[in-house]
Amino acid sequence: MPTTDETPEPLVVGWREWVGLPQAGLDWVKAKIDTGARSSAIHAFDLETYEQDGAEWVRFSVHPWQKSDDDHVELTLPVLDRREVRSSNGQVEQRYAVSLDVRLAGRTITTVMTLSNRDEMGFRMLIGREALERGFLVDSSRSYAGGRPRRAVRRRNWGK
Repeated sequence: MPTTDETPEPLVVGWREWVGLPQAGLDWVKAKIDTGARSSAIHAFDLETYEQDGAEWVRFSVHPWQKSDDDHVELTLPVLDRREVRSSNGQVEQRYAVSLDVRLAGRTITTVMTLSNRDEMGFRMLIGREALERGFLVDSSRSYAGGRPRRAVRRRNWGK
């Protein structure tokens, strides 16, 4: 498939991947690649909104490790909008949406990320179709096609 500057060569990713969040200084966060979700979502807590120069901003924290409250990183970003999102259990909730850089399979893209309480979910982050349509193909039979961190980092994610 020929590509142009606007349509990069597609990168193959698996159903779960390690991603980076450059704005948060996080090199490794495990994410579920979810073609059933339109938007991407990240577990966010301690949300605080405020106005700055006539625009709405949100300050929030993220936990980079699955099933762990160890470590947290605080981010402050402008609110793009508030979206009604239907969760996997069918409930509709309103979420803040922010623009966030995500490094997936070595490629950094800027995508819209909704802020959600994903404490009870297996993955602290979902990457949805809006992000994936920017040059990614999903092979659901694969995991970590985009690479993974060294064993010590993976063990930290396991809580060890």
